[in-house]
Amino acid sequence: MSFSSEVKEELSKTAVSARHCRIAELAALISFCGKVTVDEDNSYSLDIHTENAVVAKRCFSLLKETFPVHPSLKISKNVSLKKNRIYEIIIDNHDDCVVILQAIKLINSYGNLEDQVNIINHIVLQNTCCKRAFIRGAFMSSGSVSDPDKNYHFEIVCQDFEKAKQLMGVMNSFELDSKLIRRKKYYVVYIKEGSKIVDVLNIMEAHVALMRFENVRILKDMRNRVNRRVNCETANIQKTVVASVRQQEDIQFLIDQKAFMKLPKNLQEIANLRMDYPDASLKMLGDMLNPPVGKSGVNHRLRKISNIAQDLRDSMQR
Repeated sequence: MSFSSEVKEELSKTAVSARHCRIAELAALISFCGKVTVDEDNSYSLDIHTENAVVAKRCFSLLKETFPVHPSLKISKNVSLKKNRIYEIIIDNHDDCVVILQAIKLINSYGNLEDQVNIINHIVLQNTCCKRAFIRGAFMSSGSVSDPDKNYHFEIVCQDFEKAKQLMGVMNSFELDSKLIRRKKYYVVYIKEGSKIVDVLNIMEAHVALMRFENVRILKDMRNRVNRRVNCETANIQKTVVASVRQQEDIQFLIDQKAFMKLPKNLQEIANLRMDYPDASLKMLGDMLNPPVGKSGVNHRLRKISNIAQDLRDSMQR
Protein backbone atom coordinates (compact mmCIF):
# COMPACT_ATOMS: atom_id res chain seq x y z
CA MET A 1 0.00 0.00 0.00
CA SER A 2 1.34 3.44 -0.95
CA PHE A 3 1.84 6.17 1.63
CA SER A 4 -1.06 8.13 0.04
CA SER A 5 -3.33 5.11 0.44
CA GLU A 6 -2.28 4.75 4.08
CA VAL A 7 -3.11 8.41 4.74
CA LYS A 8 -6.52 8.11 3.06
CA GLU A 9 -7.23 4.89 4.95
CA GLU A 10 -6.51 6.69 8.21
CA LEU A 11 -8.56 9.76 7.24
CA SER A 12 -11.53 7.57 6.34
CA LYS A 13 -11.71 6.51 9.99
CA THR A 14 -11.67 10.07 11.37
CA ALA A 15 -14.69 10.65 13.57
CA VAL A 16 -16.49 13.94 12.87
CA SER A 17 -19.10 14.79 15.47
CA ALA A 18 -20.08 18.27 14.29
CA ARG A 19 -22.63 18.31 11.49
CA HIS A 20 -21.19 21.48 9.92
CA CYS A 21 -17.79 19.77 9.60
CA ARG A 22 -19.34 16.72 7.93
CA ILE A 23 -21.06 19.09 5.49
CA ALA A 24 -17.75 20.85 4.75
CA GLU A 25 -16.01 17.54 4.04
CA LEU A 26 -18.91 16.40 1.85
CA ALA A 27 -18.80 19.73 0.03
CA ALA A 28 -15.19 18.99 -0.96
CA LEU A 29 -15.96 15.39 -1.96
CA ILE A 30 -18.88 16.51 -4.13
CA SER A 31 -16.95 19.45 -5.57
CA PHE A 32 -13.93 17.35 -6.56
CA CYS A 33 -15.52 14.10 -7.72
CA GLY A 34 -19.25 14.78 -7.93
CA LYS A 35 -21.60 15.81 -10.72
CA VAL A 36 -25.03 17.42 -10.46
CA THR A 37 -27.44 16.63 -13.30
CA VAL A 38 -30.71 18.43 -14.09
CA ASP A 39 -33.17 16.48 -16.25
CA GLU A 40 -35.90 17.80 -18.53
CA ASP A 41 -38.36 17.93 -15.61
CA ASN A 42 -35.93 20.17 -13.70
CA SER A 43 -35.23 17.38 -11.22
CA TYR A 44 -31.79 17.03 -9.66
CA SER A 45 -29.62 13.93 -9.38
CA LEU A 46 -26.18 13.63 -7.83
CA ASP A 47 -23.41 11.25 -8.92
CA ILE A 48 -20.12 10.91 -7.05
CA HIS A 49 -17.39 8.95 -8.88
CA THR A 50 -14.15 7.60 -7.43
CA GLU A 51 -11.71 4.75 -8.09
CA ASN A 52 -10.85 4.51 -4.40
CA ALA A 53 -13.01 2.18 -2.32
CA VAL A 54 -11.99 3.96 0.88
CA VAL A 55 -13.15 7.32 -0.48
CA ALA A 56 -16.44 5.82 -1.66
CA LYS A 57 -17.06 4.27 1.77
CA ARG A 58 -16.23 7.56 3.49
CA CYS A 59 -18.56 9.54 1.25
CA PHE A 60 -21.38 7.03 1.62
CA SER A 61 -21.06 7.04 5.42
CA LEU A 62 -20.99 10.85 5.65
CA LEU A 63 -24.12 11.13 3.52
CA LYS A 64 -25.98 8.61 5.69
CA GLU A 65 -24.81 10.22 8.95
CA THR A 66 -25.58 13.78 7.90
CA PHE A 67 -28.78 13.64 5.85
CA PRO A 68 -31.98 11.57 5.82
CA VAL A 69 -31.19 10.31 2.32
CA HIS A 70 -30.90 6.91 0.65
CA PRO A 71 -27.87 6.83 -1.66
CA SER A 72 -27.15 3.80 -3.82
CA LEU A 73 -23.74 2.39 -4.68
CA LYS A 74 -22.78 1.12 -8.12
CA ILE A 75 -19.49 -0.67 -8.84
CA SER A 76 -18.18 -1.10 -12.37
CA LYS A 77 -14.87 -1.84 -14.10
CA ASN A 78 -12.76 0.91 -15.58
CA VAL A 79 -12.64 0.24 -19.34
CA SER A 80 -9.27 1.97 -19.85
CA LEU A 81 -7.68 0.46 -16.71
CA LYS A 82 -8.99 -3.08 -16.41
CA LYS A 83 -7.58 -3.64 -12.93
CA ASN A 84 -9.35 -0.64 -11.40
CA ARG A 85 -12.96 -0.36 -10.34
CA ILE A 86 -15.16 2.71 -10.43
CA TYR A 87 -17.37 3.37 -7.44
CA GLU A 88 -20.41 5.51 -8.14
CA ILE A 89 -22.61 6.86 -5.35
CA ILE A 90 -25.95 7.86 -6.82
CA ILE A 91 -28.70 10.00 -5.31
CA ASP A 92 -31.45 10.21 -7.91
CA ASN A 93 -34.26 11.36 -5.62
CA HIS A 94 -34.89 15.06 -6.30
CA ASP A 95 -35.88 15.93 -2.74
CA ASP A 96 -32.82 14.18 -1.30
CA CYS A 97 -30.58 16.07 -3.71
CA VAL A 98 -32.16 19.38 -2.75
CA VAL A 99 -31.48 18.70 0.94
CA ILE A 100 -27.80 18.00 0.23
CA LEU A 101 -27.27 20.83 -2.25
CA GLN A 102 -28.95 23.34 0.07
CA ALA A 103 -26.71 22.24 2.95
CA ILE A 104 -23.52 22.77 0.92
CA LYS A 105 -24.93 26.02 -0.52
CA LEU A 106 -24.97 24.93 -4.18
CA ILE A 107 -28.61 25.98 -4.44
CA ASN A 108 -29.36 29.69 -4.11
CA SER A 109 -32.28 31.30 -2.31
CA TYR A 110 -34.44 30.89 -5.43
CA GLY A 111 -33.94 27.13 -5.44
CA ASN A 112 -31.68 27.19 -8.49
CA LEU A 113 -28.19 25.76 -8.90
CA GLU A 114 -25.35 28.25 -8.55
CA ASP A 115 -23.41 29.06 -11.72
CA GLN A 116 -20.14 27.93 -10.15
CA VAL A 117 -21.21 24.52 -8.82
CA ASN A 118 -17.57 23.59 -8.17
CA ILE A 119 -16.91 26.58 -5.90
CA ILE A 120 -17.91 26.10 -2.28
CA ASN A 121 -19.77 28.97 -0.63
CA HIS A 122 -17.65 30.70 2.00
CA ILE A 123 -20.47 30.22 4.52
CA VAL A 124 -19.70 26.47 4.52
CA LEU A 125 -16.07 27.24 5.34
CA GLN A 126 -16.51 29.92 8.01
CA ASN A 127 -15.14 27.87 10.92
CA THR A 128 -11.54 26.72 11.23
CA CYS A 129 -12.71 23.15 11.92
CA CYS A 130 -14.75 23.22 8.69
CA LYS A 131 -11.71 24.36 6.70
CA ARG A 132 -9.79 21.37 8.11
CA ALA A 133 -12.62 19.06 7.05
CA PHE A 134 -12.74 20.65 3.58
CA ILE A 135 -8.99 20.06 3.05
CA ARG A 136 -9.43 16.47 4.23
CA GLY A 137 -12.25 15.90 1.74
CA ALA A 138 -10.31 17.52 -1.12
CA PHE A 139 -7.25 15.36 -0.40
CA MET A 140 -9.27 12.16 -0.23
CA SER A 141 -10.95 13.04 -3.54
CA SER A 142 -7.92 13.88 -5.68
CA GLY A 143 -4.85 14.29 -3.49
CA SER A 144 -1.60 12.41 -3.04
CA VAL A 145 1.49 12.59 -0.85
CA SER A 146 4.87 11.03 -1.64
CA ASP A 147 6.52 8.46 0.55
CA PRO A 148 8.82 10.51 2.84
CA ASP A 149 11.60 7.96 2.31
CA LYS A 150 11.78 9.12 -1.32
CA ASN A 151 10.93 12.83 -1.39
CA TYR A 152 8.63 15.49 0.04
CA HIS A 153 5.63 16.28 -2.14
CA PHE A 154 1.96 16.86 -1.31
CA GLU A 155 -0.59 17.79 -3.97
CA ILE A 156 -4.29 18.03 -4.75
CA VAL A 157 -5.36 18.05 -8.40
CA CYS A 158 -8.19 20.41 -9.40
CA GLN A 159 -10.19 20.47 -12.62
CA ASP A 160 -10.34 24.26 -12.96
CA PHE A 161 -8.46 27.35 -11.86
CA GLU A 162 -11.17 28.84 -9.61
CA LYS A 163 -11.48 25.63 -7.60
CA ALA A 164 -7.69 25.44 -7.23
CA LYS A 165 -7.52 29.10 -6.20
CA GLN A 166 -10.18 28.56 -3.53
CA LEU A 167 -8.44 25.44 -2.19
CA MET A 168 -5.08 27.22 -2.06
CA GLY A 169 -6.68 30.08 -0.13
CA VAL A 170 -8.21 27.70 2.41
CA MET A 171 -4.90 25.85 2.85
CA ASN A 172 -2.87 29.04 3.16
CA SER A 173 -5.20 30.31 5.89
CA PHE A 174 -3.22 27.78 7.98
CA GLU A 175 0.09 29.31 6.73
CA LEU A 176 0.92 26.20 4.69
CA ASP A 177 2.53 28.25 1.90
CA SER A 178 0.97 26.05 -0.80
CA LYS A 179 1.64 26.87 -4.46
CA LEU A 180 -0.41 26.55 -7.64
CA ILE A 181 0.79 25.18 -10.98
CA ARG A 182 -0.89 24.13 -14.21
CA ARG A 183 -0.26 20.55 -15.36
CA LYS A 184 -1.70 19.83 -18.80
CA LYS A 185 -5.43 20.56 -18.47
CA TYR A 186 -5.47 20.44 -14.66
CA TYR A 187 -4.43 22.81 -11.87
CA VAL A 188 -2.39 21.42 -9.00
CA VAL A 189 -2.12 22.86 -5.50
CA TYR A 190 1.08 21.52 -3.96
CA ILE A 191 3.47 21.70 -1.01
CA LYS A 192 7.17 20.78 -1.21
CA GLU A 193 8.52 21.68 2.22
CA GLY A 194 8.67 18.75 4.65
CA SER A 195 7.63 20.75 7.73
CA LYS A 196 4.57 22.12 5.89
CA ILE A 197 3.51 18.62 4.83
CA VAL A 198 3.69 17.63 8.50
CA ASP A 199 1.43 20.61 9.25
CA VAL A 200 -1.15 19.67 6.62
CA LEU A 201 -1.24 16.05 7.85
CA ASN A 202 -1.92 17.43 11.32
CA ILE A 203 -4.64 19.74 9.96
CA MET A 204 -6.37 16.81 8.26
CA GLU A 205 -5.96 14.77 11.49
CA ALA A 206 -3.81 12.04 9.93
CA HIS A 207 -1.80 11.70 13.15
CA VAL A 208 -0.39 8.20 12.58
CA ALA A 209 0.87 9.16 9.11
CA LEU A 210 2.22 12.37 10.60
CA MET A 211 4.35 10.45 13.12
CA ARG A 212 5.75 8.18 10.42
CA PHE A 213 6.49 11.15 8.15
CA GLU A 214 8.12 13.11 10.98
CA ASN A 215 10.28 10.15 12.07
CA VAL A 216 11.58 9.70 8.53
CA ARG A 217 12.16 13.44 8.17
CA ILE A 218 14.14 13.61 11.43
CA LEU A 219 16.32 10.63 10.41
CA LYS A 220 16.96 12.12 6.95
CA ASP A 221 17.84 15.53 8.42
CA MET A 222 20.20 13.90 10.93
CA ARG A 223 21.81 11.81 8.18
CA ASN A 224 22.26 14.91 6.03
CA ARG A 225 23.85 16.84 8.90
CA VAL A 226 26.26 13.96 9.59
CA ASN A 227 27.15 13.72 5.89
CA ARG A 228 27.78 17.47 5.69
CA ARG A 229 30.02 17.32 8.76
CA VAL A 230 31.93 14.32 7.43
CA ASN A 231 32.36 16.00 4.04
CA CYS A 232 33.55 19.17 5.71
CA GLU A 233 36.05 17.31 7.88
CA THR A 234 37.24 15.28 4.89
CA ALA A 235 37.75 18.46 2.89
CA ASN A 236 39.69 20.03 5.77
CA ILE A 237 41.91 16.93 6.10
CA GLN A 238 42.59 16.95 2.35
CA LYS A 239 43.40 20.64 2.52
CA THR A 240 45.79 20.06 5.45
CA VAL A 241 47.53 17.15 3.69
CA VAL A 242 48.00 19.13 0.46
CA ALA A 243 49.38 22.12 2.37
CA SER A 244 51.74 19.89 4.39
CA VAL A 245 53.11 18.20 1.25
CA ARG A 246 53.70 21.57 -0.42
CA GLN A 247 55.45 22.91 2.68
CA GLN A 248 57.73 19.86 2.88
CA GLU A 249 58.62 20.23 -0.82
CA ASP A 250 59.56 23.89 -0.25
CA ILE A 251 61.67 23.03 2.79
CA GLN A 252 63.40 20.15 0.98
CA PHE A 253 64.10 22.46 -1.98
CA LEU A 254 65.81 24.99 0.32
CA ILE A 255 67.88 22.18 1.88
CA ASP A 256 68.92 20.90 -1.55
CA GLN A 257 69.93 24.39 -2.66
CA LYS A 258 72.03 24.94 0.50
CA ALA A 259 69.71 27.83 1.45
CA PHE A 260 68.13 26.31 4.54
CA MET A 261 70.83 27.42 6.97
CA LYS A 262 70.42 31.01 5.77
CA LEU A 263 66.86 31.08 7.13
CA PRO A 264 66.16 32.91 10.42
CA LYS A 265 66.22 30.67 13.48
CA ASN A 266 62.41 30.82 14.01
CA LEU A 267 61.84 29.64 10.42
CA GLN A 268 64.36 26.82 10.79
CA GLU A 269 62.59 25.65 13.97
CA ILE A 270 59.15 25.45 12.36
CA ALA A 271 60.64 23.87 9.20
CA ASN A 272 62.33 21.12 11.22
CA LEU A 273 59.08 20.41 13.07
CA ARG A 274 57.15 20.22 9.81
CA MET A 275 59.64 17.71 8.36
CA ASP A 276 59.59 15.63 11.59
CA TYR A 277 55.79 15.72 11.94
CA PRO A 278 54.29 15.85 8.43
CA ASP A 279 50.75 14.98 9.60
CA ALA A 280 50.61 17.48 12.47
CA SER A 281 48.12 20.36 12.33
CA LEU A 282 49.23 23.99 12.62
CA LYS A 283 48.04 24.07 16.22
CA MET A 284 50.03 20.97 17.11
CA LEU A 285 53.17 22.44 15.52
CA GLY A 286 52.67 25.69 17.39
CA ASP A 287 52.32 23.86 20.72
CA MET A 288 55.68 22.13 20.13
CA LEU A 289 57.54 25.42 19.90
CA ASN A 290 59.17 27.04 22.92
CA PRO A 291 57.51 29.38 23.64
CA PRO A 292 54.30 28.08 21.95
CA VAL A 293 52.95 29.95 18.94
CA GLY A 294 49.32 30.19 17.74
CA LYS A 295 47.98 28.80 14.45
CA SER A 296 48.23 32.13 12.68
CA GLY A 297 51.86 32.52 13.77
CA VAL A 298 52.78 29.04 12.50
CA ASN A 299 50.95 29.67 9.24
CA HIS A 300 52.78 32.99 8.82
CA ARG A 301 56.20 31.35 9.27
CA LEU A 302 55.44 28.49 6.87
CA ARG A 303 54.13 30.96 4.30
CA LYS A 304 57.39 32.91 4.62
CA ILE A 305 59.36 29.75 3.92
CA SER A 306 57.21 29.04 0.83
CA ASN A 307 57.73 32.60 -0.45
CA ILE A 308 61.50 32.32 0.00
CA ALA A 309 61.53 28.99 -1.85
CA GLN A 310 59.44 30.43 -4.69
CA ASP A 311 61.69 33.49 -5.00
CA LEU A 312 64.70 31.17 -5.25
CA ARG A 313 63.00 29.10 -7.96
CA ASP A 314 62.15 32.25 -9.93
CA SER A 315 65.75 33.53 -9.72
CA MET A 316 67.09 30.20 -10.97
CA GLN A 317 64.86 30.35 -14.03
CA ARG A 318 66.02 33.78 -15.14
